[in-house]
Parts: sequence; C-alpha cells; structure tokens
Amino acid sequence: MQLEILNLAKLYDQKRGLAPASFEVSKGELIAIVGHNGAGKSTLLKMLANWIVPDGGTVMIDGVDLKNRAAVVRKVGFIPEVPNLFDFFSVEYNLKLFAALSQTPFLRVEEILGEFNLVPFRKSKVQALSKGLKQRVSIGRALLADPPVLLLDEPTSGLDFEMTREIYRLLNTMHDAGKTILFTSHRPEEIKSLATRIMVLHEGSLIFDGSSQEYFQSEIHEKLYA
Repeated sequence: MQLEILNLAKLYDQKRGLAPASFEVSKGELIAIVGHNGAGKSTLLKMLANWIVPDGGTVMIDGVDLKNRAAVVRKVGFIPEVPNLFDFFSVEYNLKLFAALSQTPFLRVEEILGEFNLVPFRKSKVQALSKGLKQRVSIGRALLADPPVLLLDEPTSGLDFEMTREIYRLLNTMHDAGKTILFTSHRPEEIKSLATRIMVLHEGSLIFDGSSQEYFQSEIHEKLYA
C-alpha cells in the first residue's frame, strides 16, 4: 500500500475535526473526498500534507512516517483551495524558492514552466495573475519534486468552464502518469468523471468508502445532495 492511515484524528476546541479514521490507498488510485462544508475534508488533506499536526494516529507514505517532514516533502504534493503563493514575487521566483526548499534542481523549474505553459508569465508577479493561472502555478509547484502522491483541495473552486476543463485534463494526465491523487470536491459531475474511488466524510467521520458506481447508487449520495 502506498498510504497507510491508522486512527488519524484531529480535534478543534472540543469540536471534532476528524474522528479517528483508518484506511489504505493503493498506488495509482484517484480518490474523491466528499462531504458538506465542515465535514473534515480539508482537515484530512492538510494532515496528510503535514500542514497541520494530528492529535493522534499514524500515516505512512511509501513506508515513510509522516513525522519525517524532510522525507515527506518529496513524497506529497499539496494544492490548497486558496493558492499559498508569494503574491509580490514572480512566478519563477515562487517556483525556485520551493525548488530550493525541496532540494530540487532549478532545471526542473524550467521544465515546469514549459509543461504548464507558464513561460510567458515567468516574470509576472503572482498578484497580477488570474485565479486559473494561480492554480496552474500552484499545481506546478506541487509537482516540482515529482512526488508520487498529490492532494488537491477543491481544485476547480471558482474557476470558469475552460479553466475547469484544463484542471480535469491535468488531473487525468497526472493520473495516467502513475500519480496517486486525492481531491476534495462539491461537484457531483466532477466526482463522477474523475474518481475511481469515493470517500464521504460527515461531521468528521468517514461514513462511506467505495467505488464511484457504488456511491452514486447509494442513499448517501442522494441525502448529500438532497
């Protein structure tokens, strides 16, 4: 198994962020994490990305304990819903900064600029970019170290139709390349077209884990969007 999660939990001021959850993820899965706002979706991804510290439980990624932050940064790429880029610096500087932090050769920055059609924007300040372009930079940055696991929090939130379609294409391309992907979404059509497996969180608890077909035939799906 590529990811092994055992009793992972988080509590926020006596309010449950994520109840103890245990599950495994095989290499190459494309998993949608579904649930209402506040269900624990972002909390789960942020713990897997090492952005927040869990209150309990363990996470192993390719046999590496999540607590080994130096190793995990090369194992997991995280794309938050709101890109956490340095707005007053250029696209190129943002990429080079992360490359330095992850000990990735700067040659990889040039590759990412080309792969994501960012060459024309390399000297542009991030604050001047559209949301779609910021998302493209954010995904490119997450892929700098070529991590085997990608986590995306609401990757198409606030994007127009064309940019949404572009994100779908990128996700499928990365999945075809063998990446293991977990993403959160509120869009049934997005979940149905992309996911090979669906996990549903409700008030911090994992209440469903199964195939896309099983999910869309279940009462849980009907109640979630009722």
